[in-house]
Amino acid sequence: MEKVVILGSGIAGLTAAVYTARADLAPLVIGGPEEGGQLTLTTKVENFPGFPQGIDGPQLIMDTKEQAQKFGAKFITGAVKKLEEKKGKIIMTLDQGNKIETETAIIATGASARWLGIPSEEKYKGRGISTCATCDGALYKNKEVLVIGGGDSAMEESNFLSKFASKVTVVHRRDEFKASKIMQDRFFANKKCSVLWNKEVYEVIGDGKRITGTKLKDTITKKMTEIKTEGIFLAIGHVPNTTMFKDILEMDEQGYLKVDSRLMTKVKGVFAAGDVQDRKYRQAVTAAGSGCAAAIEAGRYLQDKE
Repeated sequence: MEKVVILGSGIAGLTAAVYTARADLAPLVIGGPEEGGQLTLTTKVENFPGFPQGIDGPQLIMDTKEQAQKFGAKFITGAVKKLEEKKGKIIMTLDQGNKIETETAIIATGASARWLGIPSEEKYKGRGISTCATCDGALYKNKEVLVIGGGDSAMEESNFLSKFASKVTVVHRRDEFKASKIMQDRFFANKKCSVLWNKEVYEVIGDGKRITGTKLKDTITKKMTEIKTEGIFLAIGHVPNTTMFKDILEMDEQGYLKVDSRLMTKVKGVFAAGDVQDRKYRQAVTAAGSGCAAAIEAGRYLQDKE
């Protein structure tokens, strides 16, 4: 039986692996279908402490994984289909049918950004298309960008991007925003921000390396227009990867795991870290911090059991 099993190989899970491995707990990390998490979709991370020149997202993931392995963390690939608790043991059933028993578990399965779902989008993920203005906004200094969405996130992302971009245009498929009044007021008061109503992205255009523009479809007239842009930021929401835990763990209305002050779920010995329980910040550094905290709490939980 394992002492610690960590679900997820993003920065939260890997940080938890570093800390539990250094504590001589020999953690087993189960990496899911999105190996490395959202950082693998980011070309350069410039707001993670310790890298004044920035670091590529995939490189940060690879380096942290190597660090965890150095201290004894083990890695396998698989997807957990079922989690249950029996007589103080946590039992996980993987997609291959095999079962793993552990004394503690740290869930760091993250949250997946909603994407547009169009074929051309796949080609330019991380190369002009981003789901995080805070992560990538500084890369678009003096450039024209689009924000897709109409809720508070779209308003917040737009105002943040206006610090760098020369022009920020929100593309919204309806003729009014869903965002709160205060967020809309800030948006419309910003001289760099404007909106294109009743439009949706039909196709992303690029030169093979970066995006250069997009085709927009009018949701009423169906007319196509083409506009130039160097960046597209998606602000259409995130989906926490928690459906496999719905029968055993408590979640809020959006599916984020509920945890106490120790980052423990309602099941003793099961902790959660990163975007799977964080609906507010969703930053690499806060995910890493919660991975550290969950690892320390898991270690204390094991000590208390002894």
